[in-house]
Amino acid sequence: MKRRNSIIGILILLLITILVQRISIRLVNADTHIQFVDVTQEAGIHWRHVDGRSGQKYFMETLGSGAAFFDYDADGDPDLYFVNGAPLPGYISQEIPTNCLYENNGDGTFTDVTKKAGVGDTGYGHGCAVGDYNNDGTLDLYVTNYGTNRLYRNNGDGTFTEIAEPAGVTEPRWSTGCAFADYDRDGNLDLYVVNYIVFDIDENPWCGFKEKGIRAYCEPDNFIAQSDTLYRNNGDGTFTDVTKTAGIYNTTGKGLGVVWSDYNNDGTPDIYVANDSTENLFYHNNGDGTFEEVGFMIGVALSENGVAENGMGTAFGDWNNDGWLDLTVTNYAEQTNTLYHNDADGFFTDATVTTKTAQITYPYLGWATAFLDYDNDGYQDLFVANGHLHENLAELGQEGTYEQRNLLFRNNNANGTFTEVSETLGVGMKLTDVSRGSTFADYDLDGDIDMVVTNSNTAPRLLRNDGGNGKNWLQIRLTSTNGSSDAIGARVEVMTGKLTQTREVRSGDGYLSQQDLTLHFGIGDYEQVESIEVQWQSGTKQLIESVSANQMLFLEENRNE
Repeated sequence: MKRRNSIIGILILLLITILVQRISIRLVNADTHIQFVDVTQEAGIHWRHVDGRSGQKYFMETLGSGAAFFDYDADGDPDLYFVNGAPLPGYISQEIPTNCLYENNGDGTFTDVTKKAGVGDTGYGHGCAVGDYNNDGTLDLYVTNYGTNRLYRNNGDGTFTEIAEPAGVTEPRWSTGCAFADYDRDGNLDLYVVNYIVFDIDENPWCGFKEKGIRAYCEPDNFIAQSDTLYRNNGDGTFTDVTKTAGIYNTTGKGLGVVWSDYNNDGTPDIYVANDSTENLFYHNNGDGTFEEVGFMIGVALSENGVAENGMGTAFGDWNNDGWLDLTVTNYAEQTNTLYHNDADGFFTDATVTTKTAQITYPYLGWATAFLDYDNDGYQDLFVANGHLHENLAELGQEGTYEQRNLLFRNNNANGTFTEVSETLGVGMKLTDVSRGSTFADYDLDGDIDMVVTNSNTAPRLLRNDGGNGKNWLQIRLTSTNGSSDAIGARVEVMTGKLTQTREVRSGDGYLSQQDLTLHFGIGDYEQVESIEVQWQSGTKQLIESVSANQMLFLEENRNE
């Protein structure tokens, strides 16, 4: 009898805890009046992702694709690019799916300019990244495929020219994530391309329960891994494969996500790669054109229990505002996503449990992830896009659902924890899609961060942030004069009262996607920023003082505007 009463007491306590958490979540968001509203159709976005499925379970169908916010026409507002799949054997359709570029009209709507711009690739695409690789002042676009990758050179007149072959970056292997960075600080953007596995469409293995006729997508362990590729920019419009000489060559990884960042504040960008079922890789930049793989040593290769997980997307962000960039990586269902705290001594600590994100992410299969300050309170929050691989989970005897809710974790500021708040933020966040990529920008220029989420084999979602600008903000757009004009790799510190925030201009992070290069800072109730310090990739520093809030600030290297 005592045991029964004890169990009942525990259940009651658990129920009360759940109710208190839900009430507290509602109270947290009741004060902000923030809603993410799905405006995809009214904004004029009619593109949809096609994975080419025909029931034969080709492995590339599972990965989905990414998207990019970038100002391709340099008119001041971010445009939007989507990467698409392609027909696979057995797929029947009268239309040929293509990648798509939407021009931002500046009034909350977009216009499809794919044909005019010449970026409608019909390959089986996955990822994309942008950067001014030839230093002509316009943003170029790189696209990864199962097949030949594409490099689109921006002609500066609203059109692009595809030049991957003459530039030497076609990449014969199956590529997924990609990102530009000037790793050797010579003023030219280099290119890291993540490669996945060896897969031949003509030799598609059968996985599942053959005797019952129930087919499933195979696991990554069924396939051989491939090395990633590092391309060094020669400064003449071409690239050289320096994978082996730079110390990047590694045939153990099955890579999906990649992110560049200066984790140890030494002025050179380092590389983190999220691998699917194998150890994640962390390449420390030695500053002499070479890298050292240190993932296991610094604590970011495995789970807290020492297990290799199924890494998908990854992102850096200083979520506790201590000036050292922390790291996150999404994983498979029943693994939890991982939050690594940068200990400022060259090492990271797994903070997943202490930040109270572990239990919430455990049931979900995570893909894209990003640090963003959606409520402008000066602390970066955390977004995760979710969706399972198998649409026939019940047939396979597995728990869970194919469609999954995306997650948004509100940063609780000083106490080092996050609260999951997506269910209270409106229609957009309650949708149960099979999500993959995501990208972020203030596309309507109203002072808060909006998002686009790509979904497998269906339409994306453009989620407009309504109310996030209730607190003050500052946006900074950098132009470099001593290297790539996009200022990729530059670091900015914004100081307001006791609040100091750090951001980097970064190419290609999250999952197969590219965020807008404009840096966004929420500054809460402050109406003025005390100082802004820019550390340019050239090594020079620039200090700007006493800047009013709620504006877009344009800064050119060695000159204030």
